[in-house]
Amino acid sequence: MPHVIVKLYPGRSDQQKTHLADEIVKDVAAIAGCEEKSVSVAFEEIKPEDWLEKVYKPDILGNPQGMYKKPGYNPLDK
Repeated sequence: MPHVIVKLYPGRSDQQKTHLADEIVKDVAAIAGCEEKSVSVAFEEIKPEDWLEKVYKPDILGNPQGMYKKPGYNPLDK
């Protein structure tokens, strides 16, 4: 505990993902008050054309009580 899932567009290198995971682990452990060995991080790559249905609608619109940082975009405003 805790486990962090980062959903993002494809295209980041393994080096970038490893660096991001390392930084997330440091911050989560420091802020949540747990050991770094207790934190896990996973990446889920979502194609841009799938973002609305696989991420925005279910995770952002569908979970307002769980959102502590809302995005500054709305793909439904067109």
